[in-house]
Amino acid sequence: MKKNRKSFKTVKNILLTLSLALICVGGVELAVCSYISPALYAQITAPVRAGLRQLAEVNEAVWAKLQTSAGHAAQEANRQLRETAVQLRNAWEAMQAPPETFPDGEEVQLMDGGAVEPPPRPQADYNTTTLTVRGDRAYLTGGAHEVAYFSQVDERWAEEPYGSDHIGGYGCGPTVMAMVTATLADADTDPAQMAEHCAEQGYWASKHGSYRTIVQGIAEEYGLMCTPLSPEDASQSTVIQHLSSGQLIVALVGPGHFTNSGHFILLRGVTLDGSILVADPASQERSLIAWDLSLILEELSPHRDSGGPLWVISSNFL
Repeated sequence: MKKNRKSFKTVKNILLTLSLALICVGGVELAVCSYISPALYAQITAPVRAGLRQLAEVNEAVWAKLQTSAGHAAQEANRQLRETAVQLRNAWEAMQAPPETFPDGEEVQLMDGGAVEPPPRPQADYNTTTLTVRGDRAYLTGGAHEVAYFSQVDERWAEEPYGSDHIGGYGCGPTVMAMVTATLADADTDPAQMAEHCAEQGYWASKHGSYRTIVQGIAEEYGLMCTPLSPEDASQSTVIQHLSSGQLIVALVGPGHFTNSGHFILLRGVTLDGSILVADPASQERSLIAWDLSLILEELSPHRDSGGPLWVISSNFL
């Protein structure tokens, strides 16, 4: 009996050793395969990526159910966790996707939470700006008029398609334009409807977000006036004058406080001390901060074609 146990233990140790060796060899082979044959590597690892995506979807679904039974504090925690889940999913997809060159040479517009910590500025006083909900729509106060606010990571449309991408990751462009048209043209729209329309009109750029032509194209389609404003002409007094008169300014920013890559935000108002109110489609928190205008101007995208990186938009009645 002891001899049999000893033999069994020996066989067990051999099997464990062989298993570990196979895992090590397999890992090395996968690493080499990723360089020599990316297509084969993608085929081999596809089930793993699919499993991770499915796990992320299950987690988001669980948190969505918790939201219906939790109070305000739990709902806020749920929203922050959902934003984090989307950021992690986007980071994973970006790591797995083959490198692409954006036709215009622009940064990828990927919702990623921002490259650096928010500036040392307090949240704007609630007498200055608030986020209020009426019906199924949220509004940001504090500018010359209320601005309809949409979040691209809202569970109602975060997983809805933008071309073959999803709004939660790559939909800052159509989400900002949904805010603009709902505010200035009283359009009955939301990010899902706007994303579908923008993709049909050719503004979607696969794995990169949106072409910059989205701003002027959608604005003019809804009967709004859209005037490009170059950074060279965007003095603090000029920007403040536009915002004080009720106009909105779409800004395309690069790496910094709003993103690690590229991101559309909306400049929506100015405070009495000259700080700027924004509507960030990726963050409610950043939408309730009064920002230093010089910081925003410093972080503008360096690209200048299609009128960017600033567009002044107004209705014909202003």
